[in-house]
Amino acid sequence: MELEVQNLTKIIKGTVILQNIKLSLTGGNIYGLRGKNGSGKTMLLRALCGLIKPSEGKIIIDGLCLGKDIDFPPSAGVLIENPSFLSGYTGFQNLKMLGLLKGHFSDEDIRSMIDAVGLDAYDKRKYRKYSLGMKQRLGIACALMGSPDLILLDEPLNALDEKGVELVKTLLIHLRDQGKIIVVACHDAEELEYLSDVIFKLENGAVYLER
Repeated sequence: MELEVQNLTKIIKGTVILQNIKLSLTGGNIYGLRGKNGSGKTMLLRALCGLIKPSEGKIIIDGLCLGKDIDFPPSAGVLIENPSFLSGYTGFQNLKMLGLLKGHFSDEDIRSMIDAVGLDAYDKRKYRKYSLGMKQRLGIACALMGSPDLILLDEPLNALDEKGVELVKTLLIHLRDQGKIIVVACHDAEELEYLSDVIFKLENGAVYLER
């Protein structure tokens, strides 16, 4: 997969949120996004997955213009802010329901993904009983289900313990080695340095190559 961001600008109520962003992303790389709160990281992720339309510029995915030729990337897994799950369902039940929307996944596929993020696929607890860390792990499992070609993660390491952080890092590196495009917004500079092949800094809506 190849993703091109061409002169992307987003203006909301007269305020420039993203400013003339140019990016060229290719498979087999983890791209880190660093920046303070309000710098535009989350808004950029929303744009990359088609949740918001640019005020100016284009996003091209494998030759197709997002918002014109396609409404959403054809193969994407997204974790932005707090994922929404049904509070009265177990983790497995939630992913099974979402799996019906994303495509056909066997029960074995779903259990394997739940296990991969360090949860128990047979846990009968309802989502409302989950800790913050468990909720975050389930959100990551949902984003990675089906091994999508484009993976967009907003602060995926939040609320995770040390073991959870290591599990997620291992998963992302494995997916990168399978040729995926992975974009991670993260406030932890040390973890971003470890994970990322390329790091971009967002400041006042503009993107700068940092490494």
